[in-house]
Amino acid sequence: MNGFSIWYTLITIVAVMAVILGGALYLVLLERKVSAWVQDRLGPNRVGKFGLIQPIADALKLLFKEDLIPARVDRVLFLAAPAIAVTTAMMAFAVIPFGRTTLPPSWGNVPDHQTLEQYLQTYQFMIAPRVDIGIVFVFAVTSLAVYAIILSGWSSNSKYSFIGGLRSSAQFVSYEIPMGMSILGVVLMTGSLNLERIIEHQTTGWNILFQPLAFLIFMVSAFAECNRLPFDLPEAEQELVGGYHTEYSGLKFVFFYLAEYTNLVTTSFLFVILFFGGWHFPLIATPGEGGVIVKLMVMAVKVLFFVFFYLLIRWTIPRFRFDQLMSLAWKGLIPLALVNLAGVMVIKQLGWSLWLLLPLSIGLFFGAILLAVSDRRQLRVNQP
Repeated sequence: MNGFSIWYTLITIVAVMAVILGGALYLVLLERKVSAWVQDRLGPNRVGKFGLIQPIADALKLLFKEDLIPARVDRVLFLAAPAIAVTTAMMAFAVIPFGRTTLPPSWGNVPDHQTLEQYLQTYQFMIAPRVDIGIVFVFAVTSLAVYAIILSGWSSNSKYSFIGGLRSSAQFVSYEIPMGMSILGVVLMTGSLNLERIIEHQTTGWNILFQPLAFLIFMVSAFAECNRLPFDLPEAEQELVGGYHTEYSGLKFVFFYLAEYTNLVTTSFLFVILFFGGWHFPLIATPGEGGVIVKLMVMAVKVLFFVFFYLLIRWTIPRFRFDQLMSLAWKGLIPLALVNLAGVMVIKQLGWSLWLLLPLSIGLFFGAILLAVSDRRQLRVNQP
């Protein structure tokens, strides 16, 4: 690798990290504005025009806030937990393509003898391009985030934080299973674990058209993995004061918030990449139409749509009970994901049309609803 390749990678890392850090600040403002819109109020509007400087003021306040460490905590683990949370969240973005990437025919490394002009023509809009196990890397890194929450709850020497940490361990482990199983059908259709290959495979049709049920399972699991309502049981302010980060303040508290919003953005990118064609859009951004900037804007608009969807759901669906949370994963999502995966395997093996996956997904979805309604009616009949 030549010197320019190293600088290219470093500049990309710095740019991505700057956008993520700044974006997380303004995602907080966006969430407060969306919350105000839903509740018919104004939201932040005093600090700067339309409240645009409010996130900077909040960040400065937290940075200069007294950084307290409670007595009798496990100091090493207490300090390590927020660092683990933000590190795993940042690392997961390393293999996420945030724009058009170029796939060389040889699928090998970019030649070192390329000039600057050639490099700019084949700009890779991601930190680590051509990682053949990209989606596995994302799942492997994000699964480590559960340690940050468990360690923060256990090391805080607080029963409320400890309960929040225990809840998160059950929630994360449970929802990682349907989340992983839901994308196996996409991987089978594509024949690759590489996120760039998955985007390129959708030039003839987005995966949402063939596997809407897989997308629904993945989306619900992502909400649980990101601790977003209606699955924010590890925090549950009404019951646990603040959950696993009750004892954290100042910069350490900022790290937990940064990790949550980074995961929100990462999963929004995964929604777009796995099921909605990435930077593809009919007549506007196709392999033969649209420039680099157009494709980058298409990807950004799609991601922002799902970010807004995340924020809107917070004020739409009430929080689940913990037994409902576990029941949904083990009795609902996992069986559905397993049957859907078996259907994809059968259709691929027999060489049938992939359009058969659409009625399969719809049938499984409504079949699960009818089964759930029937079980609930039977439970009511059997009650004394």
